[in-house]
Amino acid sequence: MLNDPVSDFLTRIRNANMVFKPEVECPSSKMKEAIARIMEREGFIKGYRVRKSGKKNFITVYLKYLDGRKRVITHLEQVSKPSRRIYVGKKEIPKVLNNLGICILSTSKGIYTGEEARKLGVGGEVICYIW
Repeated sequence: MLNDPVSDFLTRIRNANMVFKPEVECPSSKMKEAIARIMEREGFIKGYRVRKSGKKNFITVYLKYLDGRKRVITHLEQVSKPSRRIYVGKKEIPKVLNNLGICILSTSKGIYTGEEARKLGVGGEVICYIW
C-alpha cells in the first residue's frame, strides 16, 4: 500500500523521463488525472490515457521529447508531502523560474496551475513544480 500516491506518480514520471521511456503506467485517481491533464495542456507530455482493468483504473502517461533525445520535463519536484503540507494564499502563489515553469495547486475549486489560481483569486496546497 502506498502512503503517498501523488509522490509515486511524480516519481514514476521522473524516473521514466530520465531513461527516455516513451510511456509510464501507474494506478489512476482523480488527482493524478487532473495533474496529467494540466501537464498535457501546458505541453510537458504528449498525452495520457485512462483504462479500466477489472476493478482498478490505470493511467498511462505518454512522455514528450524534442529531437528524440532532449527532455521537455527537466525538473519535477513534489512540494507538499503527507508529513508536511505547504499552503499558500492567493497573494503568495509562487512563480516558478520567472513563469518559465509551472506550479500545480490543489484549491477549493479544483486542481489548477499557479497562474490559473491567481486569476481565480484562490490559494491552496502546492502539489509540485515542473519546468
